[in-house]
Amino acid sequence: MSTKSRKRMSFSRRASLALMLLPLLAGPVLAQGANVTVFAAASMTDALSRAAAAWEKASGNSVTLSFAASSTLARQIDQGARADMFVSADTAWMDFLQKNGRLMAGTRENLLGNSLVLIAAPGVTAPAIRPGFDLVGALKGGRLALADPASVPAGKYARAALTALHVWDAVSPHVARAENVRVALEYVARGEAPLGIVYATDARVQPKVRVAGTFPPGSHPPIIYPVALTKDADPAARAFLAFLKTPRARAIFQAGGFSVP
Repeated sequence: MSTKSRKRMSFSRRASLALMLLPLLAGPVLAQGANVTVFAAASMTDALSRAAAAWEKASGNSVTLSFAASSTLARQIDQGARADMFVSADTAWMDFLQKNGRLMAGTRENLLGNSLVLIAAPGVTAPAIRPGFDLVGALKGGRLALADPASVPAGKYARAALTALHVWDAVSPHVARAENVRVALEYVARGEAPLGIVYATDARVQPKVRVAGTFPPGSHPPIIYPVALTKDADPAARAFLAFLKTPRARAIFQAGGFSVP
């Protein structure tokens, strides 16, 4: 064999070896087939599902989504439930996990914003939102559907708004407490409650309810959705988190009614 032929063969072997090592060097973030588990507030159901589907198609990886009240999900993560990412509907439950050392340092940031609305079942007349408005009278013996104001962010925002408008004390005995904001939405959609308070994004996905008014932003704390990776997150979760901040993902969220900080 000539020297030239041996050199060609040696180069070919080196090239083949480099190609074999490339997937290993790329690491799990770039490799296809990874799965990212995300725990997210119930109000994120539609928009985050669409964003996850777009990332799955582009990356070849998969996302497992678990939606519930932020309070429920935060407690599950704190008790050891397997999740790579958490999206909360308020800062308090993210603070809870951060204080308990459950988050990956440097990954927390504010992802989205929202607004709070009063919704009505078909045929129900709702009063204009203003200080001291007669919410109890508008219920006509029914109940006001809320996510549990003791722990669930949507309910806590609602209680704050009604308190600021001097209505909470009168209406609190007439509240139907739901496990999360989507359950409160369904109470009104099914006619089990004449009125309810949910996020604007929830009202958009349920054609059986009508938005009767929007609560003034100053009547409740800003509605902020922080996101963070958990301390033991799969490396692929970083790639998904980065995608959620891209113009493509932001367009999906804005189409769903969320605001982008």
